[in-house]
Amino acid sequence: MSGYDKLISMIPENVRNIVGNDIDIPAVNSRHVFDALLDQRMIIMACNARIPHVIPGIMKAAEELNSVIGFELAKSEGGVNGGYTGQTPALYAQTVFQYAQELNLKVPFFVHADHTSVKNTSQEEFDSSAELIQEQIKAGYTSFAIDASHNPLPENTEITKKLAIPITEHEFGLEVEVGEIAGALGKLTTVDEALGYIQELVDAGHSPNLLAISNGSKHGNYSEGEEVHIDLERTGDIFTAIRPYGVSIAQHGITGTPLNLIGKFADYGIRKGNVGTNWQNIAHKELPTDLFEKIQKWSKDNDQPIKKATVVFKQEIDSIDEKFKNAIKEEAYVSAKEYIRAFRADGSAQKVIEYYDSL
Repeated sequence: MSGYDKLISMIPENVRNIVGNDIDIPAVNSRHVFDALLDQRMIIMACNARIPHVIPGIMKAAEELNSVIGFELAKSEGGVNGGYTGQTPALYAQTVFQYAQELNLKVPFFVHADHTSVKNTSQEEFDSSAELIQEQIKAGYTSFAIDASHNPLPENTEITKKLAIPITEHEFGLEVEVGEIAGALGKLTTVDEALGYIQELVDAGHSPNLLAISNGSKHGNYSEGEEVHIDLERTGDIFTAIRPYGVSIAQHGITGTPLNLIGKFADYGIRKGNVGTNWQNIAHKELPTDLFEKIQKWSKDNDQPIKKATVVFKQEIDSIDEKFKNAIKEEAYVSAKEYIRAFRADGSAQKVIEYYDSL
């Protein structure tokens, strides 16, 4: 049996429950991806497709460059009730799987729960994230990020331990976070914080694949003239400390970072890079002019970030003419190729297939 055949034979059960036994798409457990690439200097792009029309373009680029790809939504973007994109876990996963089937995608991909956040220590906040994780597992997600970084480190650790239990039971990929992503002015994660955090999770029986840290990045668009301040030396020191536990770094907040800088990230232990706002920007650019003007007006009138308009105008966005969908697809394809190459991820699919061959 070839590595690819073994990959197909190991499609997670929760994915099979959605797509059926007669459909073979290379939807994988991200644990295998990041175990395979732990010491490979390449970064897997995880895409927050808030507007799904970008997905086929991203897949086309991944196929062409033989790259693993991830698709993700955060709790705020796609929670149990759909978040500000209107995409529930079931809808999002089903959309990704359907595109993969239609395009006959052959490179490994995974669906990731980005920022399953617990912003305080209330039982209500914890329960909402626990419920979401169960919904995501049922929907076919095979990769999870628990983010309790808004809390003091001891509380972050305890919350993460508890929320990770079903993820660990299924042996799915696990990303955890220490240090809130807050830009250059935020408190940066120290080596001691990162190492102690990972050690406590491992001692509790969990095996994270990825650690997100505060290293100077931020979420969303960078303002015109705003400089990117990412402490790569500190990032590399943290990777060196946690590498013995099989953990590498997840980098958040990449939109707006110069592509020539991104390539260096892989040298410092970064193995997953989140790209979200970029795809929203592409979709907005190619929407019908009258629709985008309505979106902008709603954002201004309601004093809300433009991303929050996605659910309000979801039906209209979903039903745009094919010429607009194709324009979004093609621009997403071009951008995804640039990111994949900058991430040094071309050829990563073959590395993962070789890993499956060794299992």
